Amino acid sequence: MTIGTAQPSAEELAAVKHYFINEFPVTQPVSAADFERMALGWLDEIFAMSDTAIVCGGTGLYIRALCEGLDAMPEVDAAIAEEVDAAYKANGLSWLQDALLREDPRFTGHPEWSNPARLVRALAFVRSTGSSILAFRSGDKKGRPFRIVKVAIDIPRDILYARINGRVEGMMTAGLLEEVRALLPYRQYKALQTVGYTELFDYLDGKVTLEAAVDKIKQHTRNYAKRQITWLRKDEGIRWLPPDVSGIVSLLVA
Repeated sequence: MTIGTAQPSAEELAAVKHYFINEFPVTQPVSAADFERMALGWLDEIFAMSDTAIVCGGTGLYIRALCEGLDAMPEVDAAIAEEVDAAYKANGLSWLQDALLREDPRFTGHPEWSNPARLVRALAFVRSTGSSILAFRSGDKKGRPFRIVKVAIDIPRDILYARINGRVEGMMTAGLLEEVRALLPYRQYKALQTVGYTELFDYLDGKVTLEAAVDKIKQHTRNYAKRQITWLRKDEGIRWLPPDVSGIVSLLVA
């Protein structure tokens, strides 16, 4: 998944030690709890050599897991999770929301009410355990033996969206379609049910034209970026800075 996940270049990987890059096959799921456990272990390794570690990404829940910890939760039945996921793919988001309204009304109106991945997880959880997933989110923050500095890059929306569109076009030029075609045998795994892959799977299935698939990747990436910004804006501990490296460095060393 080198191109579709915009992995660092070979030069960047050689210059700075990276973690979670090409560490796991697409067949192996890595939950937020898994990330918390492994990242804390790797931070111990990093802090033995350096005073500073940089976490950058993407998925807000995983960052929160590392910074604040997660509540211990019962396991979700894998068969039920697969059943819910298949039903969602067959019936769409409205079916998923209706099912949660009936089976876990507590989840109604949740900030991620339009996020299919989170709703699939919530429905599979309540069907596996008989309890709402929200019952296991106490909100209690775990103490960490290091100082956390949170920074977000504040880019004007029009510039951000233009960059996203250019990034997608660059991925296509770099061979994203060929990468997706090679991953067809693994398309059922969660890692590949993501932006950039699902749209091109639809093209390879003959459901849409290539042009329409690429337009959808751009649209869905913009939608994802908007959700990321909404998530980050709720964290009062984040410092929003312009894309100026010197400002970020000065904040880290302060």
